[in-house]
Formats: sequence, C-alpha cells, structure tokens
Amino acid sequence: MTTVTTPDPGPQHPGMMRQLGADSGYVLLGLPLALVSFVVVVVGLAVGLGLVVTVVGLPIIAGVLYVARGFADLERLRLPAVLRQPRVRPRYLAAQPGATAWRRIFVPITDSQSWLDVAHTVLRLPMAAIAFVITVVWWAGAVCGCLYWAYDWALPHSPGNGELSGLLGLGDSAGARIGLNSAFGVFFLITLPIVARGCALFQAAAGQALLTGVAEMRNRITVLEEQKRAAQSAEATALRRLERDIHDGPQQRLVRLAMDLGRVRHQLTSDPEAARRALDEAVTQTRDTLAELRALSRGIAPPILVDRGLPSALAALAARGIIPIELTVDPELGTSAGRLEPGVESAAYFVVAEALTNVAKHSRATACGLTVRRAVDRLVIEVADDGEGGAHLAKGHGLAGIADRVRAAGGTLSVDSPVGGPTLIHADLPC
Repeated sequence: MTTVTTPDPGPQHPGMMRQLGADSGYVLLGLPLALVSFVVVVVGLAVGLGLVVTVVGLPIIAGVLYVARGFADLERLRLPAVLRQPRVRPRYLAAQPGATAWRRIFVPITDSQSWLDVAHTVLRLPMAAIAFVITVVWWAGAVCGCLYWAYDWALPHSPGNGELSGLLGLGDSAGARIGLNSAFGVFFLITLPIVARGCALFQAAAGQALLTGVAEMRNRITVLEEQKRAAQSAEATALRRLERDIHDGPQQRLVRLAMDLGRVRHQLTSDPEAARRALDEAVTQTRDTLAELRALSRGIAPPILVDRGLPSALAALAARGIIPIELTVDPELGTSAGRLEPGVESAAYFVVAEALTNVAKHSRATACGLTVRRAVDRLVIEVADDGEGGAHLAKGHGLAGIADRVRAAGGTLSVDSPVGGPTLIHADLPC
C-alpha cells in the first residue's frame, strides 16, 4: 500500500530579536573573557618561559596550556549561537595509560591544538575590543537617540552654544533637537541588528578558524576515510555474495546442462527416446537457470529503478516480500523534479532490500512497515516489524551490510530492537 507523506519542514533560523540578543550578549561578554584569558595565559607563559631553564618551567607551561584549553572550550560553547553550527571540539592528545609524570607534562606541549588555543587567546583580545566598542556605540546611539525626547528638558541648553541642530540650520528649539536626535536614534536602531551581527561574526572569526576549523577539517577527513572503508566493505561483501550465489546456482546448473547436452549428442542415434528425455531435462535446467539469474540481477540494479524511480522500485520490492509490507513513500521522489541523484537512489534501494531480507530471514515477523520520506536535504528510511527483536549491529543479523551502505553514502543508521520486539531500523541519507 502506498500513501502520501508530507516532508518535514527544515530547521528554522532564530528571529531577528533573538539573534540580536545572542549576538550582543556574545560581543559584550566576549571582552571581559578575552581580557581575563589574555592576562592569565600571557603572564603564565611568560613565567613558564622565564623558568624553562629550571625544572619548574615546563610544568607551568603545561598548566597554562590546560588553562588555555579551558578558555577555548568556553568559547566553543558560545560559538554555536552566533555561527548557527553545532559545537565542534577537537581531539586533544592524551597521555597513554601508565605514562610517567614527565610524559604527561610533555603531552599538551607537543599538541598543536594547544598552541592554537594560545594563539586564539592572543588574537581574540583586539578583535573583542573592536567589536565591543562598536556594539556599545550602536546600542547607546539607538537607546539614547530614540529616548532623547524623554530627557531633553533635563539637559542644559542656551542659545548660540553650538547645538548640532543649530549648526545644521535647523534651529535651537527643543523640537529641532528632539527631531534630529530621534532621527539618529532611528538610524542606529534600524542598523543595530546588522552591526551587532557583523561584530559577532568578526569576533567569532578567530574562534572558528583556530578552535574549530582544524577540528572540522580533521573530522571531515576521518568521515571520508570511514565512508571509503565502508564503501569498499559493502562492495566487497556484495561481490562475494554474488560470486557465491553464481557458483552455487547458475554455474552448477550450466555444468549439468553441458553434461546433459553431451549425453544427448551420443544418444541421438542409439536411443532417441532417452535423448528426448535428456532434452526435456535440459530445457528444465535452462528455465531454472534463467530464473536464478533474474533473482540475482535484482541485487545488482533493477531496471525499474532507473526507468520509473525509487517509489516504483520500492513498490515492486515490497510486492515480492514473503510477509505483508505496508509501504509509505513520498510520491515526489518519483517525479522528474523530485528524483534523487542515481547514487542516492541506488543506496536507498539496496538499504531497503537488505533490511527487508533481514526481516524475512531473522525477525519471525508477521507484518512490516516501510516508510521513505524526504526531509529537506535528507532522505529518511524507516523499516519497522513486529518480530522477536534482539537485532543489533554488533551481532550481525544482516545489519552490517546495511550499516556499510549507509555509512558509505554519508548517512547514519540506528537500530531500536529490544528483546521481544518490535524492531525499528532508521536510516538517514544525505540527498
């Protein structure tokens, strides 16, 4: 059964006022933190370097690096509100279990990220000071200008004392002063979100480059390496399974077919009736071989996936299931405008095929539900069954191949399968 699902809405950006508060708070709190961290780290390093010729210097430097790491972690906690990105923390070098005290002291000194934390502490102070001053000026201009009408009467005014309104030819009256200052206040108020956003991004630039940039690059390299290994593992497993199936099935039947045809050739003149029976067996072997080859071809690339798209291919796959399968798929995936890239469609098809095979072989389920929907830039696949549960990636049960497929495509896989059931396999693929 195919039903229509509505794609999930994407993540919403915070409102303008909420973002203004986050940016202003980040900038205003940034200067005190930058000043404290700068004094502590710079003074500590100066003392440590001054005593480096003694035994005391290296432990002081190591302690300062740990303090800089603490300030860096605090900055990493503040960055997501400004950059709208998840928190990223690099992997620091750690001492081996049982390491001596001196080895533990040298670990942070030899860690490049620790020195990037120190560099951030030094560069952060001037950037934080510039952003702080500009933000305070804009807030003061907006508040004082817009509320000038409320305190103009309390300010001393005398004719010809060089009021700005008089210098601009607007006169020295209270109305002229209030109008001019209110106009300035409105200008500062309108541009305040933009200026605060720019100052926050300017101050966060050092943190993004030194505290998370290297970590993001390393994490990306690690993810790509894992995807490469997963793709190689998935393809190797599929190739071994295909080779085994061909050897155990069609190859053996073709060998027997060749033997039957050879026997027919010798029996054509001596025993025509036996030759006829042998030909009948050869025809049967040919049909069985073709049936097995068709079954194997489904595991390579079904033509319906290329011709009609993912929904039709999944419907055909569900129709061949040995247990009832309720299919819920986003019909947009089958349209020309909503079709996914061939690699994503192929990965999604094989993930579903292997998941349904795992359900049929191991779950002892009586019903299965398959949901495929698109959520902005992700393809969500959920396979649920009412079987006995107990499935886990570490135990195999056919889930290792699914995990490799999903990881190779850059997605994530989760399995919720308590003992006694039910089981839910959730795959998330980027599209």
